[in-house]
Amino acid sequence: MRDFTFAIVGALGNVGTEMRGTLEKSKLPIGNLVMMDVAENVGQVVKWRDREISVVEAAADAFAGVDIALFSAGEGAALELVPEAVKHGCVCVDNSTAFRGSDVDPLVVPEVNAEALTNHRGIIANPNCSTIQMLVVLKPIHEKYTIKRVVVSTYQAVSGSGQAAVDELHAQTRAFAEGRELEVNVYPHQIAFNALPHIDSFVANGYTKEEMKMIDETHKILDPAIGITTTTVRMPVVNGHSESMNIETEKPFEIDEVRELLAGSRGIIIEDDPGNNVYPLAINAAGQDPVYVGRLRRDESIGNGMNMWCVADNLLKGAALNTVQIAAELIERDLVRVPGDV
Repeated sequence: MRDFTFAIVGALGNVGTEMRGTLEKSKLPIGNLVMMDVAENVGQVVKWRDREISVVEAAADAFAGVDIALFSAGEGAALELVPEAVKHGCVCVDNSTAFRGSDVDPLVVPEVNAEALTNHRGIIANPNCSTIQMLVVLKPIHEKYTIKRVVVSTYQAVSGSGQAAVDELHAQTRAFAEGRELEVNVYPHQIAFNALPHIDSFVANGYTKEEMKMIDETHKILDPAIGITTTTVRMPVVNGHSESMNIETEKPFEIDEVRELLAGSRGIIIEDDPGNNVYPLAINAAGQDPVYVGRLRRDESIGNGMNMWCVADNLLKGAALNTVQIAAELIERDLVRVPGDV
């Protein structure tokens, strides 16, 4: 297998930093790594494995010779640069919203629908962080029991909004402890010691864009027949998204069977011993790759219903790790090419 040239676009951001670390630990055949970022960061030096790499500007001509580009630079930059990168024969995996709703570009969670990569046109979209961890759990349940409906409430960390939100949570917490006035800039309300049922902007049906992403992406990735409703909440947690899921299936199940099914599924670890206070916690998931599942129990209000709690690191499985796993699938399936490549 030949070595590949990778690029990270947005290499100095929170997710870009996690991408670098994930690639560093991976066994992917990386011959060269190009770090791209905005013009003001050009020339900064980043250590990666045994190398020192200077950051270059994310521009169209920078993609010459790049095989796979991992994007975490926002929707605007993706819309501008991804098509240019593809013209250079580069396969792009984008972590923004730019291509998630495309009718032709695959939206992929490797544990769920890696086969969707087969006919890509050089662009693969990485789903929303909260969708990714949910679908890793729903996929094996749907395959065995056929999911009819899901009600999910998320409890999402501030790192999902970027470093400014993390800094604001820390600053508000310090101000509260010192009896000073809390400054509010990133969110519409104080986030410290609070919970905001408001992630992204509201749309005409009363949902937020974040909630609609989870609905639309579930239908695109897993099954359009699944009924799903969502409420997304921002919590004063630095890292790690938590989700409460109520799942109704067509086929009957036993909870022990579901627990065993999930325990044997790729990317999932069961932490489910509530009698000993063992259940998934965001603070423990931070920095870890898997999706953690616990609080498994039957919903006694309906015939085939179950409740569970799942937690994952939103910067890793919710973003950087999933992106790198897509790249690994592309290499494994010999799909590192764009239309027109020989």
